[in-house]
Amino acid sequence: MLSNLDKAELLQQYEQIKAKGLSLDMSRGKPGSDVLDFSNGLLDLPGRDYKSANGFDCRNYGILDGIPEAKALFAPILGVNPDNMIIGGNSSLQMMYDAITREMLVGSWKGKGGNVKFICPVPGYDRHFAICESLGIEMLNVPLNENGPDMDKVEELVAKDESVKGMWCIPMYSNPTGTTYSDEVVRRLSKMNTAAGESFRIFWDNAYAIHHLTDTPDMLLNILDECHAAGNPDRVYMFASTSKITFPGAGLAVMAASDKNAAFVRKNMGFQTIGGDKLNQLRHVRFFGDYNGITKHMKQLGDVLKPKFDAVLEILERELTPHGLGKWHNPNGGYFISFDGNPGTAGRTVALCKDAGVVLTGAGATFPYGNDPEDRNIRIAPTFPPLDELRAAMEVFCVSVKLANCE
Repeated sequence: MLSNLDKAELLQQYEQIKAKGLSLDMSRGKPGSDVLDFSNGLLDLPGRDYKSANGFDCRNYGILDGIPEAKALFAPILGVNPDNMIIGGNSSLQMMYDAITREMLVGSWKGKGGNVKFICPVPGYDRHFAICESLGIEMLNVPLNENGPDMDKVEELVAKDESVKGMWCIPMYSNPTGTTYSDEVVRRLSKMNTAAGESFRIFWDNAYAIHHLTDTPDMLLNILDECHAAGNPDRVYMFASTSKITFPGAGLAVMAASDKNAAFVRKNMGFQTIGGDKLNQLRHVRFFGDYNGITKHMKQLGDVLKPKFDAVLEILERELTPHGLGKWHNPNGGYFISFDGNPGTAGRTVALCKDAGVVLTGAGATFPYGNDPEDRNIRIAPTFPPLDELRAAMEVFCVSVKLANCE
């Protein structure tokens, strides 16, 4: 299919683009100002009334795991009982890091040292992989298919090796593919036999649980309920945050777990802090009011983001499909579009884009150790640039894909 590409003509187009002196950043999945503006009302809260519903003064020490109304507000995002919720600071990534180090230092993996392995569905989230790499945890790649991770491979790995202690999952609108795990996958994860026994943990990063782009959103089975039904109630830690709902730098992170695990987390959190930012918790509660307020807010964000995703998909279809270059999904939600080019072209495509003034997530970032064996996957993040800049960036991207293939 490459015979209908004229390399000389593409080089001319590319040089014309470079001459424009573009400076566009699509390297991370950040909300743009057009999205952040919807949360500006938070800045005026909580006003002069600092008391929570139970009369607690939120300016003071105390309430380690979050004020009751914050738990009640965010529990529906993860589909859990508020009693199983823990409200953290602004970063769910920090809560994940803490959860892993807690297991390694004082939990069920204590004394295992460097002999801990994690299953990593790929392509996946680079910051998950960075946590493992920083802690000396060996990562085992498993393909992420259209219904979730390759469960035959997952079950094989967890059954034969006691050192396989954990697994990363982004179960809803996965980063970067937009995949939502099927009911069958969730059930198999909850009931599979593991050589690690009760010490095996799934880190369920449901970062995009309510980040829908259409009026017919994906549905996800509740893994905490499924694990309980399967006799493995302590298998999963669930996480989410408002980083892409309100303000990434001043939002709230949450986690949920079984009664036993939640008590374990609270006990050890007590050595780290006397209580989190309860004023910010109160601020979010008053801003949204109830869960219905969150869903209305997310509909506004989705209405802004959908045209950006549509623009990316339209340009990819117009510019690359006629030449048989690459494949991608039309996600129903989330923050990314995953592009698979021909093997051996991703690194060159990203480099060409950078030279032309468009910064993308590095090739290989969606795989552990930054090593994409086929050098083909690129994560496209449409959310941050204004629509006109996004269109310009995608034109650069498509020319770069074509040139990389010609070379």
